Amino acid sequence: MKSKELFVDLRDRIVSRHKYGECYRTISAALKVPMSTVASIIRKWKKFKTIRTLPRAGWPSKLSDRGRRALVREVTKNPMVTLSELQRSSVERGEPSRTTTISAAIHQSGLYVRVARRKPLLTKRHMAARLEFAKRHLKDSRTMRNKNLWSDETKIELYGVNARRHVWRKPGTAHHQANTIPTVKHGGGCFSAAGTGRLVRIKGKMTSAMYRDILDENLLQNALDLGLGQWFIFQKDNDPKHTAKISKEWLQDNSVNVLEWHSQSPDLNPIERLWRDLKMAVHRRFASNLMELERCCKEEWVKLAKDRCAKLVASYSKRLEAVNVAKGASTKY
Repeated sequence: MKSKELFVDLRDRIVSRHKYGECYRTISAALKVPMSTVASIIRKWKKFKTIRTLPRAGWPSKLSDRGRRALVREVTKNPMVTLSELQRSSVERGEPSRTTTISAAIHQSGLYVRVARRKPLLTKRHMAARLEFAKRHLKDSRTMRNKNLWSDETKIELYGVNARRHVWRKPGTAHHQANTIPTVKHGGGCFSAAGTGRLVRIKGKMTSAMYRDILDENLLQNALDLGLGQWFIFQKDNDPKHTAKISKEWLQDNSVNVLEWHSQSPDLNPIERLWRDLKMAVHRRFASNLMELERCCKEEWVKLAKDRCAKLVASYSKRLEAVNVAKGASTKY
């Protein structure tokens, strides 16, 4: 059986030691690499002036250069094109249609099939607003951030998972807009650096009146239980129910400071990672009905560690910096 190739950095260290005058035996003992391998790598470096893996000989490709360029253009123009669609277009051009041939040709251009990430659909207006927000809040103090009470709604399903789509992309481009699936908020809980607040089940479609009642029954008590004091800052997104007149009036009447927020920005809200932790924990419980699901959700929510909450709030500055670097576009968060 053929042995695995050494990592490039290890090959580089072998050549570097050779340049400094070390003999093969010394290099072999220091790096725990067979002496024959050390000799082979150094011979290759002397002959080809490289430590990279050289192209190997093989069967000549049946796909023409023109056909290969056409495939690369097609997946670059539409990263979500399927292999079946690429086969059909290849046949129409009179080129080979085997999936292995097509995949290999595309891989040679550095494009690989990966699961498309789900990201909010961002317009130029969204990106400009996100960038302005990130720049303005990058200098917020840690004390101020620890006063934030983060809130959001989510959907936890009893059965089933969201469908996946695959996309042709290069490494490091997972969050480029062309390689992501736009999502829209479906539409309950809050947390701060001190831990989680109450988790509320929303029955049916939530209205602005229901949202106002949830605030009335939970918000101030949550801030008190988490030790945030009177001057905490409440974060909410721009869902129409959150920005409705009766919701705004309740917040004003109760002197609640609100952190202004921009649409399509879940990557700035650290609660999204907390939702993921909750869903993973709940799905391991295998709830069989809605009442059991609700019980599991509330039990697992209070189990979420306080240090996890503190780390997520601390990540807020990194999220802002990522939005700043991406010029308002989607980030890895």
